[in-house]
Amino acid sequence: MAPPPLVGDAHGNYRVHIVGNSGEPVSTLGKQLADILGVPFISLDTLFWKPGWEQSTNDELRSKVEHSLAKCPSGWVVDGGFTSKIGTIVQDASTDVIWLDPPLALYLPRIIWRTFLRLLRLEAPCSPDCPEMLSEVLFSKESILWWCITQHRPVRDRENARMVQIGFGIGSDVDGQKMRRIGGWGGELRAWIGDVKRMLRRE
Repeated sequence: MAPPPLVGDAHGNYRVHIVGNSGEPVSTLGKQLADILGVPFISLDTLFWKPGWEQSTNDELRSKVEHSLAKCPSGWVVDGGFTSKIGTIVQDASTDVIWLDPPLALYLPRIIWRTFLRLLRLEAPCSPDCPEMLSEVLFSKESILWWCITQHRPVRDRENARMVQIGFGIGSDVDGQKMRRIGGWGGELRAWIGDVKRMLRRE
């Protein structure tokens, strides 16, 4: 029997963690899904970056995340990883983990275009009070474009390993299965969103 589009908990609450590479539409999906579920959306990027691209320390970020999750125990949608800084606190608290894994050829042109719009101040920055500069975009190893390209394979390897632990379709002997991969060129994601909406209407 196929698993439901979202697992939720025994009380019908959904705490969803969306993961993927930088540049993938995790924030777009996160906001959309939060609106569908009627729960708060929490961006780990926004919690991590202070004005002027100052980074939060690991302890600061963990405290911010724990506080944000505690404010809405009945449901939330969180986007972003940061496991190297805060461990698995979001994954552990979640009822569902959604891994967006589209081809690099699909989302790289989109992130180039959106970065261009942010440089022209025609789109909001990735995090409040953190405007992007041309020199950083083109010549810095911290550039979101460079990060997007170089991290595509490492992120895929990391999430594949997580799928083995908590993912659907791995084997019936795995407890706590709550992670699903959504790949492809967009059709699989649209179908999944439709499944979520139909599930909620039945509820």
